Amino acid sequence: MNRASVDNPAEISRHYLYPGTLFVHSKPHLVTTVLGSCVSVCLWDPIGRFGGINHYLLPLWNGEGLPTPKYGNIAIDKLIDQVRGRSTNPDKIIAKLFGGASMWEKADGLLAIGKRNIELAEGMLEQRKIRIISSDLGGNRGRKIIFNTEDGTVLMRRQKGMGTE
Repeated sequence: MNRASVDNPAEISRHYLYPGTLFVHSKPHLVTTVLGSCVSVCLWDPIGRFGGINHYLLPLWNGEGLPTPKYGNIAIDKLIDQVRGRSTNPDKIIAKLFGGASMWEKADGLLAIGKRNIELAEGMLEQRKIRIISSDLGGNRGRKIIFNTEDGTVLMRRQKGMGTE
């Protein structure tokens, strides 16, 4: 955080990220979201000291309706394009991934939404040559995260859930 943020944390702007949306801003923000089977990709530019985050619900847009960021393939592409578009050194962008919990005891196949969301994020970031430096994925409990877009840190707390991991 910058000196003003450290001295007075109330000075940094806050944003709540709703499911199916993304957030990229050049000014520092603390972005909060809550994840179950959804996944958030946090991208951070360590040179420009800014970042962006998405929160998607389902892995793939099937071509019906609008291609919104509620679908991972849309949300990840939009986030990458927006962060790289503002970056002076897009090859240095790094990623952190969160979420993808299995919220049902017997989730497999098409019901394994968390697992499919994770696989999509990892695959798309690999294809776009963005290094994942940390993650907290899977399990059976939701997560609350707070992403600091200025310094790239993420605070995370697991929610009470179906049991222990």
